[in-house]
This record gives sequence, C-alpha cells and structure tokens, in this order.
Amino acid sequence: MIAREAEGFLYVVSSLGVTGTRSEITTDLASIVGAVRRNSDIPCAIGFGISTPQQARNMAGIADGVIVGSAIVKLLAEYGTDAPGHVGEYVKAMKDAIS
Repeated sequence: MIAREAEGFLYVVSSLGVTGTRSEITTDLASIVGAVRRNSDIPCAIGFGISTPQQARNMAGIADGVIVGSAIVKLLAEYGTDAPGHVGEYVKAMKDAIS
C-alpha cells in the first residue's frame, strides 16, 4: 500500500531496531525490494545500519541506492574539526564499492 502511494523514492529499512552501524544484516531485503517493485516503479534505497563498503556493495546489488547516516555521524563525533577528510575518504570507499 505504501509503495503504491510513494513518490520520489522509497526508503527500505534494512533491519528492525534502532539506527546505528551493524556488523551483519540478515533481513531478507531482496523479498522486500521485490514487493516494492511489484507495486511501484519508484526507486528504492536501503538504509539503516549500512556501514561498510561490503554492506554497501551487497545492498546496491538489491536496491537502487544505499543510505548511510550513523557511520558518518560517528566519524564526525570521532574527528571533530578534522572530520571532513575522514568523511571524504569514507564516502569515496563506499562509492567505489558500489561502482
């Protein structure tokens, strides 16, 4: 029902619980994305717990996009004013993994 009414893109939550980095994502996301695609032609992106290049690669193989938030916030908290370079390197590694 949500997929039929959604506009722009649909944010697919990778796992139940609170946001944050995860060492492993075990949800059957291919089935969820399949259900979205059967009901809508809008893009879907997976987020919630994506923190490693390998996870990004896996999610990009299932969905149209990957959303990363908490891992970047963690870098900001860790490096403070020195964070931009670290965030840039991290984002580049994630982008390279899905290219």
